Amino acid sequence: MQDRPDTLYIGGGTPSVLPLSVLSDIVTAIRDVHGAANAFREFTVEVNPEDIVSGGPEYVEAVLSMGVNRISMGVQSFDDGILKWMNRRHDSSGAVRAYGILRDAGVRNISLDLIFGLPLMDDVLWNKTLDRILSLDGGLPEHISAYQLSVEEGSALEKLIGSGRCHEAADEDCSRQYDILCARLSEAGYHHYEVSNFALPGYEAVHNSAYWAGRPYLGLGPGAHSYTISGGRHVRSWNPPSVSGYIGAFGPEKDSGRLAEKYRESETLTAEQVRLEKIMLSLRTDSGISETELRSSGDSAAIDRMLDSGDLVRLSDGRLRIPERRFFISDSIIAAIV
Repeated sequence: MQDRPDTLYIGGGTPSVLPLSVLSDIVTAIRDVHGAANAFREFTVEVNPEDIVSGGPEYVEAVLSMGVNRISMGVQSFDDGILKWMNRRHDSSGAVRAYGILRDAGVRNISLDLIFGLPLMDDVLWNKTLDRILSLDGGLPEHISAYQLSVEEGSALEKLIGSGRCHEAADEDCSRQYDILCARLSEAGYHHYEVSNFALPGYEAVHNSAYWAGRPYLGLGPGAHSYTISGGRHVRSWNPPSVSGYIGAFGPEKDSGRLAEKYRESETLTAEQVRLEKIMLSLRTDSGISETELRSSGDSAAIDRMLDSGDLVRLSDGRLRIPERRFFISDSIIAAIV
């Protein structure tokens, strides 16, 4: 891993609920180790709309003074019925106010999260959501991440579906909404650079792109994952998921070195695992992967079939990618190759 990381991402939960003094302490600790916070090429903090509205411009200005140059906000929807169904604390007007506060405070790189494929959402409602995000006062958000609703095992949603009180959106509805998303954002000038991510040119997420490129990263906090490459060894490790477990392993009263290693779980990837991950991650992006590299680890006959069917296309530089019109089924395409 390089000595000085060039991106910092504070997320994985709701950092905006932290008092500013606590967030400042975290940034100061990182600065002490890695240098001035404003030296980061990209410094992102995740926020929720209701926290921005309650904190106001003073909160945003304080965050920017710490060196933050990118805000990722979990809007999810601009429909109050859907937001209530999702148990979100904000409503659509609150999300709009929060966006305005960010702009007025001087944030010039904003990413908004949306969710599609919801049981309550039809195409008309989805188009209204896209209309709203593309007409916000303050101009287009520089980045949009859009994810299909997933049903997690043991979640409240899974229980609702199991009891018959709620039904998952049909695959064809999800696929159609994804197509609408791609078409609308393309018309608005966005670059669809990864299956779930769209950016105005020049605003592609540097931090997340490093994941997809297989670069090393360090995760701090409960449940955080890290990826290191040293001496030819690729190692993935993760911290205890609970706050108490994390503090017990890494707290200041502990002999951090040996005890931390005891509590952190890890795995060393085989050369084959590294190659397969490279294929899976690369094919999620619009830059794809070199044909030579793909054929060296994938099923060459399957690759030929997919080139014939249009599931894969060859770029001008000889790389292969999944075309945007097939991004929705990228998982099945990748599975057939590897």
